[in-house]
Amino acid sequence: MKHVTIKDIARSLCISVSTVSRALTDDKNIRRETREAVLREAERLGYRRNPVAMNLKMGRTNTIGVIVPEMHTPYASQVVAGIQSVLYKNNQKVMIAESDENPDRERESLQMMEEFMVDGLIVSLCSYKHNIETYRRLANEGVAIVFYDRIPHGMDDMPQVMVDDNNDSYFMAEHLIRLGRRRIAYLYGPDDVYNAVERGRGYREAMEKFQIYDPRLIVKTGMTFADGAAAVDSLVRQGIEFDAVYAFTDTLAIGAMNRLREKGRCIPEDVAVAGFSGTELSTIVFPQLTTVEPPLTEMGQRAAELVLEKVRNPEAENRKIVLRTEMKCRTSTGE
Repeated sequence: MKHVTIKDIARSLCISVSTVSRALTDDKNIRRETREAVLREAERLGYRRNPVAMNLKMGRTNTIGVIVPEMHTPYASQVVAGIQSVLYKNNQKVMIAESDENPDRERESLQMMEEFMVDGLIVSLCSYKHNIETYRRLANEGVAIVFYDRIPHGMDDMPQVMVDDNNDSYFMAEHLIRLGRRRIAYLYGPDDVYNAVERGRGYREAMEKFQIYDPRLIVKTGMTFADGAAAVDSLVRQGIEFDAVYAFTDTLAIGAMNRLREKGRCIPEDVAVAGFSGTELSTIVFPQLTTVEPPLTEMGQRAAELVLEKVRNPEAENRKIVLRTEMKCRTSTGE
């Protein structure tokens, strides 16, 4: 079906394109009779306004791009739900892309969103070591950018919404210690995810405080359920004793917990298990998982509010919002 344009209306009425355009935008300099004739003909021909073209004329697309590291767990979907709840109320369209923990794919998504001329970006980085110059360039070119959860280390001049990974991780490790666990293995996650660095630092500070830190208990891992299982295999293969597993994410913790049960370990009697993510995954596994729970929906809402603030006023302060988490103690640690 052919798309009807203002040229078609102008041709049908034998008037200029500019006259049709002004009539459709209710220009006061257009006679009422002309405006009514244009509106009637537009309806007869089935004309529909092109919102993209109208927005571009105003210098905006009313579109915000969102880039997430992954979409296979509820973590990203809860944040995105919060983002959408704010942006849709403000008549903004949302374009979502998944980097799949791949900096190259993240860069391709940035290029796509730049081509679509998004007004702003809300991003959770797959790596704090990559694509930083691209973000800098886009910000300098006027794109409003807000980082959430996984932030770009060293870019404090950019708006951010986050939790205190170091502090909250410290208290989870301390909780396990106060439950009587002394050989707490930590599943670290990738080095180029700054959350992993900060949560690992919190774990180490707690272990050192109680003088039970052992570097052999730290296992560098990936991000999947399989990586959590492989970390347990590595500890067992090396003969390293442990009475608790604390993981960078719930995904890793659940992978580790499943493998421990396969190996005949009772949870939490033999090994306590805890994570850090707080999604519904922690409540649908057996035993239910102790975890640090960030306010994910609020995280998305606050990120959306910040990006709108920067879109509307590029000179607005680059604010950093630190949200409070909640420790959810469940059966996997005994309390």
